[in-house]
Amino acid sequence: MRVVLAQLSASTDADANLAAIRRVTDGVAADLVVLPEAVMHDFGDPAMPLGPVAQPLDGPFVGTLAEVAREAGAVVVGGMFERSEDPDRPYNTLVAVGPDGAARATYRKAHLYDSFGYRESERLRAGDPVPAVFDVDGVRLGLLTCYDLRFPEQGRALVDAGADAFVVPAAWVRGPLKEDHWQTLLRARAIENTVYVAAAAQTGRTYCGLSQLVDPLGVVVAALGDEEGRLAAELDPARIAAARERNPALRHRRSWPAP
Repeated sequence: MRVVLAQLSASTDADANLAAIRRVTDGVAADLVVLPEAVMHDFGDPAMPLGPVAQPLDGPFVGTLAEVAREAGAVVVGGMFERSEDPDRPYNTLVAVGPDGAARATYRKAHLYDSFGYRESERLRAGDPVPAVFDVDGVRLGLLTCYDLRFPEQGRALVDAGADAFVVPAAWVRGPLKEDHWQTLLRARAIENTVYVAAAAQTGRTYCGLSQLVDPLGVVVAALGDEEGRLAAELDPARIAAARERNPALRHRRSWPAP
């Protein structure tokens, strides 16, 4: 499977972001294209309300993902703010769109980033903790969003639902030790679950970039720095099977009693 990770800096201008998505995916040829979290519209200033900028799942953002998917012959994953029952607090949602233009999966971020002095829950609504797993050419892909990486039980739930790889759009905020946390957690989730991890992050003044593909033994197959751009790499299903044979930790798991 050919995977392309697109790294860019979104703004609070939704139309400009659609143009940026077009620019960074121009001419792309892949089976899977991954865009960052909040690529439809950036989080912006913490005082900015996100309800007014949220879109429905049949809005212009998902329409653009569908157009890119058709042109590339790929499944395209990207992050948006989706309208919810609460007009002031939309969902932080990932959408996977197939080359036929139809949605393959959606995932509403379950773990909101109330950490490092930030309060995502004041502006957004959490989704239910339901594993989102879908198929691309026989490979089962599970969706995680940014802060979800800090919760290993969510990765386990995806593996239990059949995931062979995790797709992780993110807007990972820069800061002391934050870049190290990002890279360490990506490799940890890959190693403990013997899965590929395909992570596409925002970059720019606020976010760290460092998009990368990590293999099931924790080896970084390909990575970007903090510049805008894209990388292409191969996700090999045989490597997943070989890793799980060499390191059969998933078969060795035991159930622990509830406290």
